[in-house]
Amino acid sequence: MSSSNVFRVFRGCRALMAPARSSSSTAGAAVSASKAATAAEPKPKAKTKAKAKAAADSTKPKIPNRSLGIMKPMPISPALGSFLGASESSRAEAVKQIWAHIKLHNLQNPANKKEIHCDDKLKAIFEGKEKVGFLEIGKLLSRHFVKTE
Repeated sequence: MSSSNVFRVFRGCRALMAPARSSSSTAGAAVSASKAATAAEPKPKAKTKAKAKAAADSTKPKIPNRSLGIMKPMPISPALGSFLGASESSRAEAVKQIWAHIKLHNLQNPANKKEIHCDDKLKAIFEGKEKVGFLEIGKLLSRHFVKTE
């Protein structure tokens, strides 16, 4: 390879154009010397994740611990209240208890898992429907939550 080709390939980088070392013993000695130097230097201790998180949390403003969105407890209709056994509930908790009831009484259609056969308790909540799709549950529950504002 001519020098002009080398220059064109490596774009004049002297480290890449330098000839290779002839002896491997000098390279091995240089590596072992650098390892010894780094072993003697004390390494700075890294912060643990808990300490780093605590330090980051101390700089954030404190927000009162309150539930928002679907986790916020709201007053519910008497029909849903009799099913859940409470006068108020969050949407997430209501859906969780309805699914527990569906699983306990094996109300899911085995052929089509997206379909739920309603028993008498679920008919009271789901407008008297015989079957509902699992995606309909949220929509049918929305009328049972009373807005307060």
